[in-house]
Amino acid sequence: MNYFAANSPLRYLIPGILLAGLLLLGYWVLSEFLLSLTWAFIIAYATWPAYRRLRTSLKDNGNLSASIMTGIIAMIIILAVFGLATLLQEEIKIAYQALAFNLLQGPYELPEPIKRIPWLGNYLQDWLDRLISDRASLTAQITDLARQSLGYLGKIMGGLGYYIMKIGIVTVTLFFCFRDGEDVMEQLHKGLVQFLGKHQDIYLHAIANTTSAVVYGLVLTALSQGLLAGLGFYIADVQAPALFGAITALLALVPMVGAALVWIPIGTTLIFIDRVSDGIGVLLWGSLVVSTIDNVVRPIIISGAGRVPFLVVFFGVLGGLASFGAVGLFLGPIILAVLLAVWRAWLEQQSEEPNINS
Repeated sequence: MNYFAANSPLRYLIPGILLAGLLLLGYWVLSEFLLSLTWAFIIAYATWPAYRRLRTSLKDNGNLSASIMTGIIAMIIILAVFGLATLLQEEIKIAYQALAFNLLQGPYELPEPIKRIPWLGNYLQDWLDRLISDRASLTAQITDLARQSLGYLGKIMGGLGYYIMKIGIVTVTLFFCFRDGEDVMEQLHKGLVQFLGKHQDIYLHAIANTTSAVVYGLVLTALSQGLLAGLGFYIADVQAPALFGAITALLALVPMVGAALVWIPIGTTLIFIDRVSDGIGVLLWGSLVVSTIDNVVRPIIISGAGRVPFLVVFFGVLGGLASFGAVGLFLGPIILAVLLAVWRAWLEQQSEEPNINS
């Protein structure tokens, strides 16, 4: 019996095993750099339209276009990371001093409209009294938290060489993603034809639309919420508005609840310390402006292009964060959204085939 005949399963099994082994070895070699590579791929994908316009204006000069685009992005990353770290270091000190000062004042009484709420008013007042009953202990906890935060930022600034190396890996990868991205996608296109057949264009189109919708939807809405929340904190004369705006932008990557975890406590705290108008203003600004972006703009961007349900994005963000760390904020929803897109494309393909055959 000829085990390597044209129709023999071994003819396909052995190359498949060899390919799987090579992929495993490739993963082993690149495993230490996967996080940096993933960030480079995400950044390249998000900025690809701008790169294409730049390349067209430079008469299709790939090396020059990729160099300029990579340099611009590298400068933005460096200035953003270290500039924000320096700013946050100062604002953490300001926030700590303001909070420690307010803790020494008191006793604190809830505003009368809140105190008159049945059951809830008394409960909140009791909770507030217990919270500040041991001011020395509470101040010590806040001091320790501020010291830890400043120490972490100090490590970021002190580990300059390590972070420059990571940024360097992302930058080099980004250059080749820009310069050779179209060639790589063409090779990927040819490879997928072998696995998916003539219908691979349906899957690729669905994947591209869904990925761009998720990336742009998450990034743009989070940045917008952070900027608007920071503006609201500045107008309300909240100490360290840039710090809280940055925290809002980071938490806003979690849909629906992320940004509210910042502006609700800040607004409530302002009301507790007798800055009722400022507190109500922050709460109204958060609910009517900041949350509107989350509840209206994000669904329009994500669902409009990719028809991605809210739950897919929500569990994708949380699951991705738990599984992959910070990069999982993007990888998680992209993986689930792409899976959903492929499923829909397959169903569409199956529904079209009977019509063609008939």
